[in-house]
Amino acid sequence: MQKIVQKVTLTQDENLSFKITQQLLPHDHQQIDLYFSLPNEMGINPSTLNEEQYFYSSIKSHCAYYSAQLHLPLVRSRYISQQKGEQSGYRLNLNLFSYQIKVALDTDIRQVLQAKTAEEIYPHAVQIAEETINLLKKLRRYTPSDKKLSPFFENADNYLSWHVEQSFLKLLAKAPKSSDFANERQFLLDLCRNENNYRLEKQYNSPTTLNDPNRITNKMRLLQRLIEYGVVFQKKTKNLNTQLKRLVRGSVTAVIMAFVMMLVLNARTTFTEVTIALVALLGVIYGLREIFKEDLTRLIWRKIQQGLPKWQNIFKHTVNQSRIAIQTIWLEYIKEKHLPKEVYDLFQKRRQQNKQASQLMHFRSSSRVLVKAFLPGYDEIQLQTVFNLTPFVRYLKKGEGRLYSLENNKITSQAVERRYQINLVLVQTDKKQQQYLQRFKITLNRSGIVNIEAMRIVDPNE
Repeated sequence: MQKIVQKVTLTQDENLSFKITQQLLPHDHQQIDLYFSLPNEMGINPSTLNEEQYFYSSIKSHCAYYSAQLHLPLVRSRYISQQKGEQSGYRLNLNLFSYQIKVALDTDIRQVLQAKTAEEIYPHAVQIAEETINLLKKLRRYTPSDKKLSPFFENADNYLSWHVEQSFLKLLAKAPKSSDFANERQFLLDLCRNENNYRLEKQYNSPTTLNDPNRITNKMRLLQRLIEYGVVFQKKTKNLNTQLKRLVRGSVTAVIMAFVMMLVLNARTTFTEVTIALVALLGVIYGLREIFKEDLTRLIWRKIQQGLPKWQNIFKHTVNQSRIAIQTIWLEYIKEKHLPKEVYDLFQKRRQQNKQASQLMHFRSSSRVLVKAFLPGYDEIQLQTVFNLTPFVRYLKKGEGRLYSLENNKITSQAVERRYQINLVLVQTDKKQQQYLQRFKITLNRSGIVNIEAMRIVDPNE
């Protein structure tokens, strides 16, 4: 196999979640395998965390149009002119334009906040603010006169104005304060103030909504979903093993019932009259039936479904309901002997103190794009799979403890937190069976992910 160019990234999402991001081309096919090594002291195993329960509660997939050219509006200004196209076409192009602005702003703000010094943050923030102002002007230059189109524009304009204000207020709140950059801070504050006044002048939101933080936030979430119409694909999740599970349950029940009926008939032959002994024997037989039926069904089902795909996410275009992509998902606990050799070797490269007893979990995502081409201006779609680790920290011990030290005959102590480390191997396989492997160390405590460290990229041919 040959090493392929990396098309997949693993990054932290929220406090206790991370996301896998991959770009897909028309008629593309990619497979992502994640091998989790969970220390036994975390208490994660099939008895405490069922795979199906974890999938439905903590694994979410999101698919949408994507372009790396975040600062070049892909939908040209004339596409959102009220003279171009019908109502549905105007709304779609407007949403593409608005969604692209949001993605660009979120990406840039996140990158700026990763910097530590004021010298790195403020000049870059001002540059982003100037680009954002130009994009908003381009959007507002084509305010539609048609009353049928006005609600679409007002919703997008209202949300983008609010999102821009919130994004830069967040940046200013987290950035270090410095008198050397007072002018830059004032420029960003003026931008936030101007956007707030703009929404007040347009009367986009009622005073009641503005005075309630919950109402204004929930309204903006609704407007965000509206601008995602036609851009973010509609997802439908299908359980692939429902009928097979019913068949297994029915077959096991039939076999056990046949065995129980045979025992009952033999008991009736032995006891010619209804006695207490007969009643007690029948009770024991039916009790054993209930016990063994559940255990036997569970055992047989785990053996049969091992290695089989369990779910399928079907992504459809919101406007015309055409199928864009299919994501097939596997999730199961595995034993060390089932690890591929290259993954096993990668786990063995850990330091000796990190090779602790662990439970292995395997996640696989096989994604296939069905269409030959995307909308004009878009060459790729982006598929994100978010993993919430909240169920993983449920059984963790609190970070209690103190570290003592001696300094000049004086004993000092400081609080320390208890941390856990998850080792994760990511394997990406493309349609030509070329692979990319990388190991990650995820350090977390009860509150959140402390750090995600990417180890050296591995070429299978080494």
